[in-house]
Amino acid sequence: MKKPNTTKTATPAQRDPDRGFSYSRSFFEGLVDSALAHAKKLGASDAGAEASEGCGLSVSVRKGELENVERNRDKSLVVTVYSGQRRGNASTSDFSHVAIEQTVQAAYDIARFTAEDPFAALPDVQDIAQPSEQRTDLDLFFPWVINSEQAAAIAMACEAAAVQTDKRITNSEGAAVSAQQSHFFSAHTHGFRGGYASSRHSLSVSPIAGKGSGMQRDAWYSSQRNADELASPEAVGRYAAARALSRLNSRKIATTECPVLFESPLAAGLLGSFVQAISGGSLYRKSSFLLDSLGQQVLAKHIDILEDPFVKRGKGSSPFDDEGVRVKARQVVQAGRVQGYFLGSYSARKLGMKTTGNAGGSHNLILTSRLTRPGDDLNAMLEKLGTGLFVTELMGSGVNYVTGDYSRGASGFWVEKGRIAYPVHEITIAGNMRDMLKGITAVGADTYNYGAKTIGSVLVDRMKVAGS
Repeated sequence: MKKPNTTKTATPAQRDPDRGFSYSRSFFEGLVDSALAHAKKLGASDAGAEASEGCGLSVSVRKGELENVERNRDKSLVVTVYSGQRRGNASTSDFSHVAIEQTVQAAYDIARFTAEDPFAALPDVQDIAQPSEQRTDLDLFFPWVINSEQAAAIAMACEAAAVQTDKRITNSEGAAVSAQQSHFFSAHTHGFRGGYASSRHSLSVSPIAGKGSGMQRDAWYSSQRNADELASPEAVGRYAAARALSRLNSRKIATTECPVLFESPLAAGLLGSFVQAISGGSLYRKSSFLLDSLGQQVLAKHIDILEDPFVKRGKGSSPFDDEGVRVKARQVVQAGRVQGYFLGSYSARKLGMKTTGNAGGSHNLILTSRLTRPGDDLNAMLEKLGTGLFVTELMGSGVNYVTGDYSRGASGFWVEKGRIAYPVHEITIAGNMRDMLKGITAVGADTYNYGAKTIGSVLVDRMKVAGS
């Protein structure tokens, strides 16, 4: 199966109609400055505020008929106030002057009466991203001018393409189109000022193949910041249908131990589990199986992981982190060894370290293998698998981050001598994340961008497979 290519009413002067927003950046700047000024007036030692707005359209169809139309428009002002080493937080969706002052007062009252936390503070001044350091060429904002009728037509075309692929496509759970955009402005008393607009658009479909107890469902989607870069509705529909059809006549297999090949979108989940294990919150709470892993080899020696916040149109791109701290491209893993954690200012202080600019999470991550060759497509990876399990769907969230124990419901294909033999379902795969990460024997050139993670299919040398 080849993947397809992929409220206070603002015055007219405050509106930004070209972007489809109700509030302009200049209006948000005034809002934030008012909040910070009032916090100082109350006696706050430090303060931060962020004003934001998001809007969008979501349309779903099923069996050729319109099912749901949703329009969303949200706005908020979030205020954080410090009274020494005490911190308070409050928010409002009312942008009136009275509401702003009440929100700041609420945050200040919480700060005055909460317990002291020696690590509670704004980011250190030297870590703040200055205006000259904030990248403005990341191409994160592409408003999609589309109405509900047009979105429904695209969704229907996608579903129709899936249904018309094969007469064995007997039903559908529907198709959907989403167009979302947002913008914000943030500032705090350590000198940070910044904000930007961003967008995220998507198209998805979920066809059903077969009848009765033999029915199988699968899905596919396309998601981009720029709607012009979405895969065509027909390509998404046909590929989703091909996936559902490939699962017909699935069978159970006997319990065994064998190599497991994770399809690239699922491999992104393995990368996500690794990120969580070396993130500040897990580390300072000692709820990670990768404690004290800095400088240690925790993945196979041929694995590298790059974090790059500056990928144009990247879903994890940003000119600064959620605290206004500067970000940079860096090697997180080199030759299997951890070169850095994912830390915000608070978790860094708890660990006695420096922030890595990851308040709010990781940025664009690219996992690569030094063994991968340009021709290592999915067929080549199946040959490397030899005889074992090719997993295309995982169920449940069975990762114990304290011990690293991993257990997930799964379905996919049994592979013999490098070729798919038959589809399988109702199985469980299990192992330990420590062994799995070190047991990666190959990474495919069939790279796929899943959210902010780019990775090919991943082959793990051995896992337990529980079947019948």
